[in-house]
Amino acid sequence: MANVTFSSPLMPRDITVYAVAGDRGTLLALAKEHHIPIPFDCQDGECGSCLVEVKHLNHGVRYGIALTEKEKEMLKQLGKITKEEIMDAEVNDMPPRYRLACQYFVRNEDTFIAFVGDETAPKKGPTLSIAAAVYKGGVEIKTLDQFLSYAVKVEEDAAIHFEKLSTAMAACGNQDVAELFAQLGGYSRMHLDEAKAKCAKYDAVVTLPSSSAWPEMQTPEKTTLWAGDAALSRLGALKFALQGERRGFEFYYAIAGTTTDAEIRKVAKEFVAEETEHVEKLKLWIEKEEAALRSKA
Repeated sequence: MANVTFSSPLMPRDITVYAVAGDRGTLLALAKEHHIPIPFDCQDGECGSCLVEVKHLNHGVRYGIALTEKEKEMLKQLGKITKEEIMDAEVNDMPPRYRLACQYFVRNEDTFIAFVGDETAPKKGPTLSIAAAVYKGGVEIKTLDQFLSYAVKVEEDAAIHFEKLSTAMAACGNQDVAELFAQLGGYSRMHLDEAKAKCAKYDAVVTLPSSSAWPEMQTPEKTTLWAGDAALSRLGALKFALQGERRGFEFYYAIAGTTTDAEIRKVAKEFVAEETEHVEKLKLWIEKEEAALRSKA
């Protein structure tokens, strides 16, 4: 049996699966069998979309397998193979660091497979109601400075909220979910830095609004969770996080769709694109968490 561990920003955690020794299935086939989201298109080594990085985990063991000419050529086009690696592959039958998942056959060795996902696929936004395009939740944005101030407040509140949830979960003994919320809080801090960078880019004068500026008395990305819950699962926590990200997306989407100011619309659309990525990433995390639970069952 070979342990194959997959890792990607598209996944909430690394996933290890088992490959039967002697099975002639490709790495891509193994990934598809276990719902690992390695992107692919032609499945014949001619498009390069299933590029992965392979790390061999067994000390002193590194099984080689000859590269096909089409894989070698595609890796050269992608700039993912050196002359030295080509020589090593041709003379010593030693595989290079990067491979195409559709061409790589799993051998009887433990490997770590890293991939970044499909960076060329068009981003698809979450499903919205018709009302979302014309209703902005009672928040009236008149200037770009005001919009960016609201954006900073949204992202700052989300970070603080997740950090408090992490502390609360740890206090009630739910360490797994506490770590997840700490991770989500870290991502929210990154989103906050991105919002602040936009403020600097557009020379905005930031004046943070109070929570009462929103009709529900709280910023959109806050979830409905407020205290620790020893029984809350990672899946449940991710679904609450998705709830907040969708609300944030709808806030920016509505501003972009209703403002009459061209500059506000332009910047709001930048936030819409970023929030789309956040929502889709959380949805993928949820899918992987559900797949992991099904495997355990």
